[in-house]
Amino acid sequence: MDSNFMLEELLKTWEETYKKGQLTFWVFLALKEGEKCVEDIKDFVEKVSEGTMSCEEQSLYRNLRKFQHLDIVAYNNKKVSKGPDRKYYYLTENGNRLFTRFVERNILIFTKESIINLLTK
Repeated sequence: MDSNFMLEELLKTWEETYKKGQLTFWVFLALKEGEKCVEDIKDFVEKVSEGTMSCEEQSLYRNLRKFQHLDIVAYNNKKVSKGPDRKYYYLTENGNRLFTRFVERNILIFTKESIINLLTK
């Protein structure tokens, strides 16, 4: 088997597994930018991830309901030009603090220098 093909297949498998746990991060990242409806969150995730991450709206609704019960996310109803009011979600104070702590503990530890060192070994 071609080693490049095998590596690509392994990478795809790893990314698919990793994506399932990433949804919360992407939702929080979208909401950190400001209030968004589910469609806007989905579009944000796909655009910012440059298409490497996608999500179903039903998955987003499930996660947002869970986050609401935990007082991490809330929403405002807003009128739109057509159809019923839409829910625009945002991070609560607890949600902002949680996201900040997550970034500090899991992302900021990777400085540019440490990533370069890892990649050049």
